[in-house]
Amino acid sequence: MTSVELSGKVALITGASRGIGYGVAEALVARGDRVCITGRNEEALKEAVEKLGADRAVYVAGKAHDEAHQAVAVERTMEAFGRIDHLVNNAGTNPVFGPMADLDLDVARKVFETNVLSALGFAQRTWHAWQKDNGGAIVNIASVAGLAPSPFIGAYGVSKAALINLTVQLAHEFAPKVRVNAIAPAVVKTKFAQALYEGREAEAAAAYPLGRLGVPSDIGGAAAFLTSDQSDWVTGQTLVVDGGVFLNTGVA
Repeated sequence: MTSVELSGKVALITGASRGIGYGVAEALVARGDRVCITGRNEEALKEAVEKLGADRAVYVAGKAHDEAHQAVAVERTMEAFGRIDHLVNNAGTNPVFGPMADLDLDVARKVFETNVLSALGFAQRTWHAWQKDNGGAIVNIASVAGLAPSPFIGAYGVSKAALINLTVQLAHEFAPKVRVNAIAPAVVKTKFAQALYEGREAEAAAAYPLGRLGVPSDIGGAAAFLTSDQSDWVTGQTLVVDGGVFLNTGVA
């Protein structure tokens, strides 16, 4: 993919103090964007801003599903940079492991609040603050778990399937000024996913035709494409970024 210079553009990225979200922030800053990153850990956010560059990044600490936090994050971005061209909804949670038959419904509500409703809340606020009149792009970080059965992480998979459908709905409603797409990664080497490969990375990677697990920059590059002019005729799509594992199994 050719690098695209979008100096002057601004992105709000949720769940971006580390992992995939930080990888996205790094990719966008590298091409000339400025960013506002969010997350729960203020110290981690401060460190991330230092690495990204204090002249290129600001942060807002809080929980993604908290509507007050959503409002503050959008306001802070507008105050700091005067615009929000791109929104990347990366914040997510997966606090439960086990069969759906035994799923605690209160836990399921937490998963949906963070993985689906927070994305909708941020999209609504970004739309009204800037994008409705000025255009832009939204990228939702979904998962291959939203495309196929996912043993023992069913609640997470169902929430990501909902996020993919939300992507399609918003793409329809926000057109023609705003494009909305999703990225569906497989296992990416982050703290969030380490339980899926820790101590058995070679074994886990063997299932991937490209021979390795993902890294945050893989998703950062995809997000950079979907928020660039190179993808200005792409909307309502889910880009699978999975090292080919879905070809082998059809199961996340």
